[in-house]
This record gives sequence, structure tokens and C-alpha cells, in this order.
Amino acid sequence: MKYIKYLLILFIILIPIKVNALEINSKNAILYNMNDDEILFEKDSEEEVPIASLTKIMTSIIAIENIDDINETVTISEEGLEGLVEANASVAGFKLNEKVTYKDLLYGSLLPSGADATQTLAYYIAGGTSEYVKLMNEKASELNLKHTHFSDVTGLDDVNNYSSVKDIATLLKYALKNDTFKEIFTTTTYTTSNKRLKLESTLLYYTNTYKLDNKYIYGSKTGFTDIAGLCLASIAKYDGMEYLLVTTGAPSETRYPYHFIDAFNIYEYYINNYYNLDIYNKEEPLISINTNYSKEDKYNVFLDENITKFVNKDITKDNFTFDYQGNNIVTPFTKKGQIGTMTIKLNEEIIRTIPIMYDGSLTLSISDLLIDNIIFIVLLIVIVNVIIILITKNKRKKKHRQ
Repeated sequence: MKYIKYLLILFIILIPIKVNALEINSKNAILYNMNDDEILFEKDSEEEVPIASLTKIMTSIIAIENIDDINETVTISEEGLEGLVEANASVAGFKLNEKVTYKDLLYGSLLPSGADATQTLAYYIAGGTSEYVKLMNEKASELNLKHTHFSDVTGLDDVNNYSSVKDIATLLKYALKNDTFKEIFTTTTYTTSNKRLKLESTLLYYTNTYKLDNKYIYGSKTGFTDIAGLCLASIAKYDGMEYLLVTTGAPSETRYPYHFIDAFNIYEYYINNYYNLDIYNKEEPLISINTNYSKEDKYNVFLDENITKFVNKDITKDNFTFDYQGNNIVTPFTKKGQIGTMTIKLNEEIIRTIPIMYDGSLTLSISDLLIDNIIFIVLLIVIVNVIIILITKNKRKKKHRQ
């Protein structure tokens, strides 16, 4: 029986690692290629679901945006600790009447997911959780998070506290633009200002506890309740590419970190099977248009940046088509501005549409103008001469009559 028990444990641990990255344990997921802000993979990404402590992403960015000095000292009050034991909420470990800084509370909120930190922030910034939640929902509206509503600052199960993985991804992308948030989000350990607590991120906890091989994730926020399951918002990078992944609803019965296993598998899949393909080099003309009456044989259009596309490794540059619609000839007399459109497609899917502009840089060639219009010029000269002759004859007739 002893060996059977060990075999069952080994079976539980190994099976998730072998699951195809696109056959994930989580009920909801969305993966972004952050270089292009492009969705690579999604699964029920707009479903409204409980999000557990992913709520603290919003709690923390609201705090950061409303704190004048994160090094200011505050005191842990009864309001900051109220109800947390009864709710079995995760805490950072702050004690009643302890002196801490706002910075300590922010790290306590995001690293160990401390509800004591978030409730204390709410108390000092807004006077309590109800007023603070109003700030959170106002920000959700501002960010156009259509499938999101908050009812508390910690993420405990409540029918009125929900979001979608797509909304959480939008929120996280917004929050990561803030340097303070990003620094905290990507930190694994932090010692509080009074040196009493050494806070450890849940990323570090799970990787150490379950001996997980984390090759790519460098920042994360976890969430867990019995109803929400295991949730994870993470960012990863490899070979110049950055990714953002949000998953919710992974099985939580065994407490095995299926959310991290899903993340590792998804990142691994796209890193191993996709690559960043250069489809246009800014050193080369995007298009060369024929000219008339110009000293330049071609009008070359260059872009200021390379165009790349994150694609499956089976895709090459030959799979892309460049379709130009517009002026086929440009002259020095052409009006400055847009003269056409270049559409880049991958197997009939439009990847990018680029306006083609004329900048007025062509130099007039007098000789080309004369040569190309010699017949018209000769005809014009003949007509002018005929008119002169007719006028002259007409004048002579008038003089003769006089």
C-alpha cells in the first residue's frame, strides 16, 4: 500500500506536465504576444468568472495612483485586519499596531497576496473598503472592462466580484505601464522596512514547493478560492519576445499548481513552435513606383521600422503577399499626400494595411518633359505660328483697305 500511494502521487504530478499546451486544465485563458499586443491563444476569454486574488491587481494599482509617498509610515489598525481570520483569507503577516510603510503594504498585497495589506490600504486611502471599491469600479469603467465588477478589495468569493481573463489582461497591461507596479509585480522577495517580515512571492513559493522548472515567467499574481479555483496572471519573456497570460478556474482539489503547469505548457508551446519572422526590412523599399518627367527612375517608399510577425515555424516569408493599390506612376507634379495603400496578407488574412505617401521629393527632368511631349510641343508651335500668320495677314488686309 505504501508504494501504491507513492505511485499515485507520482501519477498526479506527471500527468499535467505531459498535457498539450492547448488542452489546458484551466477553464479560461488568454495569451498575448506583448511585442505586437496580439492575442495568440484564448479559451472562453470573455466569460464572467470569479477571479479570487487577481482582484488585488486592481487594488494595488489604485493604491499606487492615490499614494503621494509610498515610503510614508502608517499603523496597522483593527480595520485592516477585521474579518480576515473568519474568512480564512491569505495574509502577509502584519500585526495590529505595527508601523509599516505604504511600500510594505503594496509588496504585501502582490507578493504573498495579503488581505491584511489590501484592507489596510483601503482604510488609509479611502476610509474603508466600500469607498475603495468605488474607486476600483470607476477604474474598471475607465478601462472599458465590460465583464468586470468588484465588491471587495481582496477577492474573496462573492457573486458581485467577477471579471474575465480578457479584462484582467487589459487591466494588467495597464498596470504594468506603471514603474512602481511593475517593479513589485516582478519581485520575488522583499523585506519590510522594519525588518520584521520577509515577504515571498507566490511564484517563488510554488516553484520551490513543487520543484517546478520556471524558465520564462518573471512576474505573476496568483489567486485561489474554492469557487474560483486556481488563477494566475503572469508575464514571461524569451529571446526578445514578451508574453502575458491570464488563466482562471484550474482544478484546486489537490492544491497541485495546475495554473502554473498550464502557464509553463502554454509558454513552452509557443516558444518552441513559433518565431518572430521579419517580413519587411526598413533598409529596403517597401515599394518602388515608376516615375515620369523625373530625374529619378523610381519613387521608393521606405518605412521607419521593420515589420515582423510572430508565426508558426512552418510559415516563411513566401507565405506573405504584398498587394499595392494606388498610383502606378508618380511625377514631380503629383500632389503630396497619400497615393495608395499596401496591404500585407498571410494566407488571405490581412496582417497590416499601410498608407503609401508621396513626399514631393522627385526632381523635374526638363529634357524628359520635352522628349515625352515633343509631338505636343511641335503641334503647339505650329498652331502658334499659324495664329501669328493669320493675325499678320489680317493686319495687312486692314492696312490695304485704309
